[in-house]
Amino acid sequence: MDTSKRVRTRFAPSPTGFMHIGNLRTALFAYIIAKKYDGDFILRIEDTDRERYVDGAVDKIYETLRACGLKWDEGPDIGGPVGPYIQSERMGTYKQYAEQLIESGHAYRCFCTKERLDELHRQQQEQKVSNMVYDRHCLGLSEEEQQRLLDEGVPYVIRQKMPTEGTTTFKDILYGDITVENALLEDQILIKADGMPTYNFANVIDDHLMGITHVVRGNEYLSSAPKYNLLYQAFGWDVPEYIHVEHIMRDAQHKLSKRDGDAYFGDFTDKGFYIPAIINYIALLGWAPKGENEIFSLEELVREFDISGLSKAPAIFDIAKMTAINAEHLQKRLTHDEFKKLALPYIRQSCKREDIDIDVLVDAVQPRTKLFTDIPEMVDFIDKMPEYSTELYTSKKMKTNPQTALEALKLILPVLEAVDEWNTEKIHEAVFAEIERVGVKNGWMLYPLRVALSGKALTPGGGIELADILGKEETLSRINDAINKLSE
Repeated sequence: MDTSKRVRTRFAPSPTGFMHIGNLRTALFAYIIAKKYDGDFILRIEDTDRERYVDGAVDKIYETLRACGLKWDEGPDIGGPVGPYIQSERMGTYKQYAEQLIESGHAYRCFCTKERLDELHRQQQEQKVSNMVYDRHCLGLSEEEQQRLLDEGVPYVIRQKMPTEGTTTFKDILYGDITVENALLEDQILIKADGMPTYNFANVIDDHLMGITHVVRGNEYLSSAPKYNLLYQAFGWDVPEYIHVEHIMRDAQHKLSKRDGDAYFGDFTDKGFYIPAIINYIALLGWAPKGENEIFSLEELVREFDISGLSKAPAIFDIAKMTAINAEHLQKRLTHDEFKKLALPYIRQSCKREDIDIDVLVDAVQPRTKLFTDIPEMVDFIDKMPEYSTELYTSKKMKTNPQTALEALKLILPVLEAVDEWNTEKIHEAVFAEIERVGVKNGWMLYPLRVALSGKALTPGGGIELADILGKEETLSRINDAINKLSE
């Protein structure tokens, strides 16, 4: 990859809805490449497709990129030396360059109606033409005929005039040199009848005028790259370096589906994923670090990134792996205070009590949280004991049943009543002293305590931590209730 010039990358989304994971990965790679080489990351809004424009989508783009830490150096909201950074505000620029191509013989006006083009397409289908392209009908119009049509106000588009012989070769950092026969290239439309540029034209003009040195995009644009190169050559401009990244797939045959609720960034935050973990995971979709470690912050990704780690193979999306990476971030990468700040809204969904030690609860919850959305159900017993069957006291592993549980709780009740300084350490000392005195396994006494205090077999922390979280009065009350329940 050439980094002799200042590296300038761009993310150029269309404001047509929420941020797709594939688009976010493109933005991430563009950001990382710019920052890896102390370059510039530019945000450009490509809003020329007015039919698909969604109100509020631009704000959603800003919101998502900011949440992910992908701070742009130039963009619509902060400006920059090569603005404006919204395509609809650059309209005069595109027509000017298209007219320049007409003058140099690299483009021409096409006055064909939709009906004529539909009929041409139908005939080509009937004739089973392998390469169905525009037949260049308007390329043969005389200047006089063109002027007559212009004077009459006949709508027209501007088409790129492709060479019909030879080949065009373009270089991609991942795929190497790719050569195509020019005869296969259609005279693509540059300016539509409404005066709006097509994506394929506007992005070339904008990338050049904004000094973009490296273009990161999905490999669905590989087939368009020769057309881009011919435009750069027609203008006499330097061609940026291309990096076409592979698709993200649900499995070997299917792309991520928007219908399945697993394709948008917001889908994952709604499901309780931590944003830095999302960024961490999508970086691994198509890129492999050199070492064994796969857990990275954004800053670490910038340091670790190497272009050689990018893959030409489709990236298979694995929700289990993403969840494991999320758990690693939540459980091991966040400090107590960081986790507390993020987890508290989820805790408060089901735990409203203010008289509990929230820090003890957070310490119990953090090592057991894979997703933030795990938390409400994990702590819902604190405000109110759930209904449960006494069969819950039966555990083969702990060698307990309702009868042994009743015996254990009757032994533990006076022990806890005698604890003066109520904290995890003192409760632990008292309970384990009783375990040693009675001569039983730890679980024989601790498992019934857990169930009695939570009505659950699995909880954040064991019975001793739960006792500390609930407080002495609530703990003794619940044990008494459990004894009565088991005595019925």
